[in-house]
Amino acid sequence: MLVLVELSEDKDLSKPAIQVLKTARKIADQIKSQLHTLLIGTDIDSKKMQDQLGLCGVDKVTIFSDKCLQSFNPDIYTRLFVKTINQIKPDYIFGVNSLFNQDLFPAASYHTGGGLVMDCTDIKIEGSTITVAKSMYSNKILSKIKFEEKHLPKLVTFRPNSLIPPEVQPKTTELITETFNTNDFPVKQKVREVVKSKGKEISLTEAPVIISGGRAMGNWDNYKILFETAEIIGAAVGASRAAVDSGYAPHSMQVGQTGKTVSPQLYIACGISGAIQHFAGMGSSRVIVAINKDPNAPIFKKCDYGIVDDLFKVVPVLKEELKRLLGKQAVTSK
Repeated sequence: MLVLVELSEDKDLSKPAIQVLKTARKIADQIKSQLHTLLIGTDIDSKKMQDQLGLCGVDKVTIFSDKCLQSFNPDIYTRLFVKTINQIKPDYIFGVNSLFNQDLFPAASYHTGGGLVMDCTDIKIEGSTITVAKSMYSNKILSKIKFEEKHLPKLVTFRPNSLIPPEVQPKTTELITETFNTNDFPVKQKVREVVKSKGKEISLTEAPVIISGGRAMGNWDNYKILFETAEIIGAAVGASRAAVDSGYAPHSMQVGQTGKTVSPQLYIACGISGAIQHFAGMGSSRVIVAINKDPNAPIFKKCDYGIVDDLFKVVPVLKEELKRLLGKQAVTSK
């Protein structure tokens, strides 16, 4: 079993990666298999990775670390991914359904002839049969998919925060350091520049808690109360398509069918009607809280808790209560 692991900006294992690793460890134990991981990047601290991966029950880790891997290049990354697959010959390959893996896993499936299912929210194994689940048709159905035995390897990506990882027995992870030469294979594209957003924001797709605002926010300045509340609970701030189309928030914050798909533990929808396009992007959230002054808003048919009132009255009260309970001060948004 192989897991392709991505690191956070701090060069640590991300929470979604840990969820996938521990889930893979449980399945590896069921089928009496070793758990191997692959890391591709630059300036990777091998000792730190050994320790962190060991806590996730990883048997072996292969690391490709080079300056040319600082920026994601699908030509190079795909070659190294497929090279490792051909060396290890795993039956199962797992990863987080990240932007990188949405590129790498289909490429690996093509080069190896393996079966592929992406953006899954659950996995079960009975004997040698693996079954994965994923939502389809804007969260209208939950599809359960079985792999045919002839399709090897079986490649699966999982939606961040969708898995509930079990406790695993720590292991001493064996380190394998690989070298490579880019002259050994053609590179069709080069990364000239990477422009990152200012500030250190919590990723929407990985955030355990998200608070989002809809058209009712009225303007960008009013998002200040959402950012202040988010600071207290370590949440990310999102927006509906209606808010983005109205120019109240950037597209990078959009949650929904034409935005980001998220699966947080808690999703707080403020002034969002709950159209099916928005629900398609956040319907797999564990707990949904809706704040809307329209009692007939569709969101109230889909939420776990609902507050029928003006968000500009409710959110400030919520912020102050969270400050009191958690003993934190709100940080004024930019």
